[in-house]
Amino acid sequence: MSAKRPVPVDERSSRATGTPPPKRVRKKLSGRAAEAHDALETFRTTALSPVWDRWLGRFLDYARGGRQASEHTLRAYGRDLQDFFAYLDSFEVQDVQEVNRFHLRGFLSLLYEQEMAATTLKRKLSCFRSFFRYLMRCEILEKNPLEAIDNPRAPQLLPRFLERGEVERLVHIPDLTTVLGLRDRAILELLYATGARVSELVGLNLDAFSGDGMVRVFGKRRKERLIPVGRLAREALRDYLAKRRELLEKADPETAAPHALFLNYKGGRLTDRSVRRIVDKCVLEAATRCRISPHGLRHSFATHLLEAGADIREIQELLGHESLSTTQRYTHLDIASMMKVYNAAHPRARAVSSAEPAVAAEKSVNRR
Repeated sequence: MSAKRPVPVDERSSRATGTPPPKRVRKKLSGRAAEAHDALETFRTTALSPVWDRWLGRFLDYARGGRQASEHTLRAYGRDLQDFFAYLDSFEVQDVQEVNRFHLRGFLSLLYEQEMAATTLKRKLSCFRSFFRYLMRCEILEKNPLEAIDNPRAPQLLPRFLERGEVERLVHIPDLTTVLGLRDRAILELLYATGARVSELVGLNLDAFSGDGMVRVFGKRRKERLIPVGRLAREALRDYLAKRRELLEKADPETAAPHALFLNYKGGRLTDRSVRRIVDKCVLEAATRCRISPHGLRHSFATHLLEAGADIREIQELLGHESLSTTQRYTHLDIASMMKVYNAAHPRARAVSSAEPAVAAEKSVNRR
């Protein structure tokens, strides 16, 4: 049975966090970019032909079952392929074997004219590559039309992170006299203590914690890993769990999530969107030097470990990265810290001044 095509999540009520959702700032587009944007919006509202609708359902079934893709990934795949298939419909292309690189280049040109960021284009290309690799694996296609198309070059931007003092101010923002404030404090402490992704955090159940201070999380493609939890995060969790029952007492039996660790005001499982609103609200009140997302706490976690001398391969294991190069791009050290480590470690790091050889020669003569 074909999977139901995911629909973009609408803005949920902000009562779960007590704050209005952040306003989206849309940049002004040029005339040509506005036309491309309108064309793309038309594709998104157009019903797909039965041929492409079936292919979309089959691929999402495969991504969910065969690749263990998360719901967030499935939603992104659904949006990207919906746009591309509607574009193919506009050219009356009804056979997957008729799709060639010219169709792909034409669609990518439309996205480029919309002044879309290179990182977004790379993500969409990654989705299309997964789809065509799936067709090759099913022996539907003999040649991948994406072979001659390269990823656009994206600027290497340094991810945002907080200094240690800023993290300290941030975690003390929630009001600890309420159960929601205790929950928010536990969320902030746990994000920083473990470097977990938001999707990993909201997926935690009560049985995820062991008696030895470790938490078991499931990352991308349901890969399991164990992460130690620091004392302050454990204390914040203990205080929240002591009041957590108040949220379940108000819950509707049909929507309650008694096994979930973090609950919303209705007693259901907290969503990643709500966690982002919580972090946005606390960051705004803490008046930090930069506006970070929950992923910024993950980066702060990795940066502070690296600055303290942790081995990068151990950080890779804690973050759940498959490739070490991903960890190297993800973590960041400032120049001062890097020079301090270099000067302390390299045997010839400090340059010998012109006076030092003369002093050494004079000492040698005196000894004679």
